Amino acid sequence: MTTSASPSTALAVRGPLVFITGASSGIGQALAARYHAAGYRLALVARRAAEVQAWASSQGIDASRFAVYAADVRDVASIVAAGRACIEAQGLPDVVIANAGISVGIDTAIYDDLEVMRSTYETNNLGMTTTFHPFVTAMCERRSGRLVGIASVAGIRGLPGHGAYCSSKAAVISYCESLRGECRPFGVKVVTVAPGYVATPLTAENRYSMPFLMQPEDFADKAFQAIEAGVTFRVIPWQMGVVAKLLRALPDWLFDRLLAGRPRKNRKVQ
Repeated sequence: MTTSASPSTALAVRGPLVFITGASSGIGQALAARYHAAGYRLALVARRAAEVQAWASSQGIDASRFAVYAADVRDVASIVAAGRACIEAQGLPDVVIANAGISVGIDTAIYDDLEVMRSTYETNNLGMTTTFHPFVTAMCERRSGRLVGIASVAGIRGLPGHGAYCSSKAAVISYCESLRGECRPFGVKVVTVAPGYVATPLTAENRYSMPFLMQPEDFADKAFQAIEAGVTFRVIPWQMGVVAKLLRALPDWLFDRLLAGRPRKNRKVQ
């Protein structure tokens, strides 16, 4: 595990702390930049720790204000250790953002895609639970904190070829709702953020139109505002929230007809 500051140095630095997984690119990196601009100290988690370290240095972020933890959210021991190391080195975070996720198309009829389903759930669902695990008890005892789950508009309704991703993000929405009820009596807020289309490596290969496509920096700013406000659920951008409500209200026969012939999401090439 790699960190950029010793425990004694990090604990001496003042300011709120945010813990972000999937910080090496896309939404995670944009959120890190937004929180840094707001005066937060950063605990950044990624498998590619060296890339995160290089990015933070290139942004001119003082070494005393960030630490990088190498961990894979699919590995329970790895991500739990990262959370515990963060508490020891930097203190208990004020905000924890479970952002790490993958999006790959699947075809249930293809045997190899069953492993893609497993990997998607391990990353998007188990990875979120293990990200939150080290902090829940301590936040409840402190009676403050925010646990943030990055879901997706794709979790509102299932899309052809997106079985793994849509179902995993639907599970994120339900899981965070359950956790919110558990944490509410202790003053800990659980925030679910559901992005629409954001220009990241996850969406770069999509073969279909992406209405209201946002740049990561714009998304991060809106997400930061929602998290600071402590909202329970927010679709970003708001236009996709309207689209999501309309899709949810459609009867199945009409929904199926509208999606007929829509290009499927790219499968992982073995």
